[in-house]
Formats: sequence, structure tokens, C-alpha cells
Amino acid sequence: MVLEMIAINKSFQSVKALNNVNMNLLKGEVHALVGENGAGKSTLMKILAGIYQPDEGEIRLNGKQVALSSPTVSQNYGISIIHQELNLIPHMTVTENIFLGREPKKLGVFSNIQQMKKETEKLLERFDLKLDPDAMIASLSIGEQQIVEIAKAISMNAEILIMDEPTAVLEEREVQKLFDLIQQFKTQGVSIIYISHRLNELKHFCDRLTVLRDGQFVQTLPMDGLTEKEIASLMVGRELNELYPVIRHSIGEEILRVEGLTRKPNFENVSFSVKRGEIIGFAGLIGAGRTELVRTIFGDWRADKGTIFWKGKQTEFRSPVDAVLAGIGFATEDRKHTGLFLDMSVSENISVTCTRKVSKWNFIRKRSEGKLVQKKIAQLNVKVNKITSPVKNLSGGNQQKVVLAKWIAADSELFILDEPTRGIDVGAKGEIYELISQLAAEGKAVIIVSSELPELLGICNRILVMHHGQIKGELDHSIANEQNVMALAAGV
Repeated sequence: MVLEMIAINKSFQSVKALNNVNMNLLKGEVHALVGENGAGKSTLMKILAGIYQPDEGEIRLNGKQVALSSPTVSQNYGISIIHQELNLIPHMTVTENIFLGREPKKLGVFSNIQQMKKETEKLLERFDLKLDPDAMIASLSIGEQQIVEIAKAISMNAEILIMDEPTAVLEEREVQKLFDLIQQFKTQGVSIIYISHRLNELKHFCDRLTVLRDGQFVQTLPMDGLTEKEIASLMVGRELNELYPVIRHSIGEEILRVEGLTRKPNFENVSFSVKRGEIIGFAGLIGAGRTELVRTIFGDWRADKGTIFWKGKQTEFRSPVDAVLAGIGFATEDRKHTGLFLDMSVSENISVTCTRKVSKWNFIRKRSEGKLVQKKIAQLNVKVNKITSPVKNLSGGNQQKVVLAKWIAADSELFILDEPTRGIDVGAKGEIYELISQLAAEGKAVIIVSSELPELLGICNRILVMHHGQIKGELDHSIANEQNVMALAAGV
């Protein structure tokens, strides 16, 4: 047993974040840690990484009780955490990033560049990592940057690796490369704690699984034989019905048609349409041009050529304001930076798209704003104590509901949702899918861009597959499956 966390308790003011939580880790094991947002996963791992200290409880490494009083102490014990948000310096090389802050010295003063490079080459070769030690971080893909983070951790003689949502922004090819790397770590005795909302990943390489719920330990189980549905039920504490709602909404008239839309080098000659009551999905690998396409339709980017028809009339959205006024809402792929004003209140974030509804003589009427916001919060089941609370205090799932609420409040007729469930736990995902289905049932049109193929297969009437900026095929819900979608996405 390389790690034992016993009866860990942690409170923040009056909020009990962890209540008698237990977890252990074997040598060379990949151990999944799962739970809904707010279950306590991050708090537990920050305690292990030395960022937080527990109020009560014991931590044992290789049988000996230790006090992980700081991140440096944890690193000295061989514990490294790889955060979802990568912590690399873009204008420095792979080698410089790996040794940042602990550069070997020449003559006691100067960084020994040659020694650093030689050790980096050895490290990359040890795990068959195809990276140039002299490459600038800015020139690497997200997947390659993540490998640099992992190499950095291993270079510090990490015996325990904590991986937090490592595949969240990776394309399929890079995901497989990461899985192969994890298998290599296992054979060399490195132990890994793997945190992911993508339950379908866990069966590929995880040995055991620990479930947390509401800050409490639920169960540790062997992964062998566990289904995604069983894991999800343990996470939420109840039996989950089908994750995706049954597609029953009727299809109405065309609301948007795009013909020959081109913006080189991002996409070229794209044509499609979407009707009221319809949910269409855009699948493809990272770099296929999906996000660039919907941003252009929304008026955020200008097209080189092509035509957009809105409600049957040729239209050009010169800016997002034009699109919003026409009745289009856009939930961006990065809700924290471009979807929400994190320091503003829940109320302000929802009403920002419809100030005319709650204003008189250019002044916001707080009572009108409050009524509108409370109605949307109830409609979308947003869990918040006060509508005046900063939106940054909400969980990922509730933040995403606020994004949807602001576009519903704006009476949007077409919803463009880019990665609508990224970083959201399985319970909240089900609620988001239900909301999307309800929008379609009310006659709204929905366009979804997603890297999570199961959700496109589960909720969309049609899936359009992009490859290198072009639509390679269109698949109806009745015939779409992972194999034919991925074949088109790969250009086969």
C-alpha cells in the first residue's frame, strides 16, 4: 500500500467539504476517483498535494504517517498533480519547462543547459515520447503540452501521479496516446489517481474506483465488471434512468440555412440547415473547424464567402449583437472566460441579454429583474442560495444552466451550444440534456458542437461530421453510431 488516507475531515468556515473520507492506493495501480461536482474530489486531492491541510485524519505513505504541510513537501514525497489547466510557460522550451525552478547549475551560477537537455532526452526516450526537447511550448498541441506536464512530474521522481480531467481537451488520437502512456507508468510501478467525468474512459485502464458523494466516502470497488450506469448511480445516490431523453419532438419549418460558407483556412464550402424543434450535432476531431463555423454564423468572425438565410431571408450577421437581436443564443465552449462574467452575480449574468425587459428609462428595475431571474432559476433548477451570489461560486453544472438561462431569457429561437457539458458531472449532464430536449419540444432549434460522441448520438436528430474544414457526411439518429461517425471524422 503506497498511500492511505484515513478518516480525512476538512471544513471551510461552516461548510463541511470532507467528512471521514477514506482512500488507499496500491503500487502500480490506476485508481479512479469519481463523484459529482462538489463531492469533495478536488479538496481531497489538494490535501494530498499539500495545498490544503486536513482538520482531522491521517495520511500514510508506504506505511509511515506523514504531514503534507505544503506542495513542496508533497513533491519531496514523490506526489505530483497534473491540473486540468496546464501550468507551462509558452515562450520557453520543453526542456526549460521540465526543469523550471530546479535547474542544475554550472559553476554554481549558470543553468547547465546541456545537462538539462540530456536528462530530458533520456526521460522522453524512457517513455517513448516523441517530442523535441528544444521545441517551444507554444508550438505544441494541447496533447503534447500535457505530455510535457507529465514528463515534468516524472522527472521529479513522482511515485504518485494525480491526473485531473486529463482528456477534457484532447482529441481522440491524443487520448489514445495518453492511455498508452498510463499503461507504461503502471508497468514501471507509478501509481495514478485518475479523476474524470468521462465514465466510459475508466474501464480501459483503471484497476479500482472510489466514489465520493456530498463530501463523504461511498465505496471503493474493483473496476472489473462495473458498468457506467452503476458508477453513475453510486455518484448521485439514486438509480439513473436513461441519461438521454427520448427524441419525440416534432420538426417544424426551417429556421437557418447556410450555403457555401467559407472562411479559409478554418472551413470551406459548408452547407446545412436546421429546423424548428430539431437538434443537430457537429462531430469531428479538434481542428476540424466546428467552433470556427458556429462563431462565424454568430457574427463573431467574418466569412470569406457564402450565404446565411435566417427564417427564409438572406442575412448577414455583422456582429454577435446582430445575431442576438435576430434571436440566436450562443453558449461558448469556455463558459468561465467567454460565457459568464464570473465576478458578477447570478442575477446579472441571466438578465444581461434582456435588459430591455427589466429596464425603465435606461435604469434596471431590480424588482423586475429579480422576478425574471427567479423564474428562470426555477425553470432550469439552478441550485443557488441567493441570486446576488457571484456566479463563480456555483458548480460547473449550475454555471452552465445560468448560461442557458440567459439565452432563454432573451427569447432565443436558435441555441448554438459549443461543448455544453464539458467538465460537468453525470447528474448535471442528464439535467442539461433534458433542458436541451425541452427547448426542442418548445419549437426552438439547437446546434450542438461536442467532442463527446455519446451525447451527440444520444440527443441529436442528425449529426454532421466535419473533417479538415468540410462536412464529410450527415447521419440520421437512426443510423449513426461511433464507428461511422469516427470514420467520417478521420476522413475515411
